[in-house]
Amino acid sequence: MNHFPSPRLHQGVLEFPVHHMRGGTSTGLVIHEAFAPESQALREELLRHLMGVPLAGQRPGNRQITGLGRGPATSNKVFFAYREDGPEGPRLVSTLAQLASDHGEIDWSVNCGNMSSALPLWAMDTGLFTAGPGTVDLDIRNTNTGVITTGRMVVREGGGFEFAAIPGVDGAFPSVDLFLHHPVGAKTGRLLPTGRALDTIAGHEVSCVDVAVPMVILDAAGFGKTAHEPVKELEADAAFMAALRAVWIEAGLLMGLKRRDGSPMSRAEIERSETIPKVCIVGAPRADGHIAVRYFTPQTGHASMAVSGGCCLAAAALIEGSVAHRVAQGLPAVGAAFGEVQVGIENPAGILEATVVARCDGTGPLEVERAAYRRSAQVLLRGTVPLYRASPELVAAVMERQG
Repeated sequence: MNHFPSPRLHQGVLEFPVHHMRGGTSTGLVIHEAFAPESQALREELLRHLMGVPLAGQRPGNRQITGLGRGPATSNKVFFAYREDGPEGPRLVSTLAQLASDHGEIDWSVNCGNMSSALPLWAMDTGLFTAGPGTVDLDIRNTNTGVITTGRMVVREGGGFEFAAIPGVDGAFPSVDLFLHHPVGAKTGRLLPTGRALDTIAGHEVSCVDVAVPMVILDAAGFGKTAHEPVKELEADAAFMAALRAVWIEAGLLMGLKRRDGSPMSRAEIERSETIPKVCIVGAPRADGHIAVRYFTPQTGHASMAVSGGCCLAAAALIEGSVAHRVAQGLPAVGAAFGEVQVGIENPAGILEATVVARCDGTGPLEVERAAYRRSAQVLLRGTVPLYRASPELVAAVMERQG
């Protein structure tokens, strides 16, 4: 049985059902696809109301007090999701909308690994999927990227889930292992979008790598940094942020990033992108990890490390000649047959362990079959959100889908 409230009109106001959730170190909403309007314009209007972002134009300093979003990109994510049944069994289908606090433009170009880890819990909380005791693997097809992931949870005898504690989250919550299948070239079609492990942009050596997400990796030392600085300190360094921004914009153009329709992104689109390319500075580890990182999404610093970015950086560290490989220390060897390689990534919240299933026989490039990350997830709130300013067109479209 599915446990969804239906959209309804109450005292003349449209009330829309949502799950407010945390996945990893991100928060946002999960919405059942069946309730959303089919029109893209009305769907985006719905998101702006739900998250409290401007309905049009810019609003610098917007605090989102009229919605459920909260400032940084990591708390402005919304998934539309539904179950599909095919010859290989049931799976979830997800579509991510990335919002920003101070404007109404919505980015549909990438997935989010952190929030994806909330989807298996959402599916079981709503009754879309049920499972007895033991390990439960739930495949998730993301429409933004075409990537298939598998969320793994363990159901305890008597009900409930195995818990895990992860860096950046206080306490233990339902554990989700997120496996990314065939993650190479998620946006560009290539492990190395420029065709090289190392490029030079604005005087900085750069590695552009696309595993789960396209990312620009730079040596922190080239900016006079160590990759151990507090994120707020880095964000407050205007000269550093300007130099970093200049490099990732040029790198994005060099990588040939594209819009959803396949046409090239313009410089202006990359400049204002909230999602791609990701960018990070890396340095030598100081604790028990293999590499240290400070990660940007790209407009703002990340308090820990994104799932997709962590998988990309872990794979990049295994590519000989890359910036990441050069600064990493104590990495396990990659064998000629596919095997699991653990990479510890030191970040502001602790050490995150990424697993890369890869091989390299020494005669060709690194091959990556899968990458995985451990996350935790929780339901923050489930219910309906009154949309006091919904347009008549939005109200009509939502109610029409309910029959």
